[in-house]
Order: sequence, then structure tokens, then C-alpha cells
Amino acid sequence: MRGTLMKKDVTDLPSDVQAQVRALEALPDDQIDTTDAPEIIDWLDARRGAFYRPVKQQITLRLDADIIAWFKARARGGRGYQTDINGALREHVQRAARFKKQG
Repeated sequence: MRGTLMKKDVTDLPSDVQAQVRALEALPDDQIDTTDAPEIIDWLDARRGAFYRPVKQQITLRLDADIIAWFKARARGGRGYQTDINGALREHVQRAARFKKQG
């Protein structure tokens, strides 16, 4: 689990809160009232960025003819090659960002 755990030291809390914490520590778990605690959400099947769609910007870009031919040959019926080019560029940018972060 990532993040930081709660500190056992409660001396930096106000004295009335310290007393409440110590009283809770003395109780068995089954006697602690948790009805006001927020509902625990199961994030096991959550997917990060599932609804993220980057904004597309139309531009004119000159590419070598052999590069375009390579992407078109691998695209489904010649369609979607621009999406494949965008994906290759995005992968390059992400790899460069990771490399810069490491170095």
C-alpha cells in the first residue's frame, strides 16, 4: 500500500483529541462505532484514464513517403494509419519523458 501510515504519536494533537484517541486505542475493534465512517469503495476493477480522450488538433505535417506507406500498409484497409502515427509519436514522447525523469 502506498502513502504514509498514521503516526502512533498523538502528542501534537489537542489534549481532548488525545484523550479520544487513547480511549479508542483501549477499545477492542468490535466495540468501536464506525457508522459515521465513509463507505469503503472497491477500486479493484478501476481503470485509470478510462474516459480520457486527448483533444485533437488538425495540422499539416510533411512526412517521408515511405513512412506514410509503411503505416498505411499496416493499417486496417488503409484506414486508421493517422491514429497509428499518433500512437507511435505518443509512445516516443512518453519514452523520452521517462528517460529524462531517470537521468
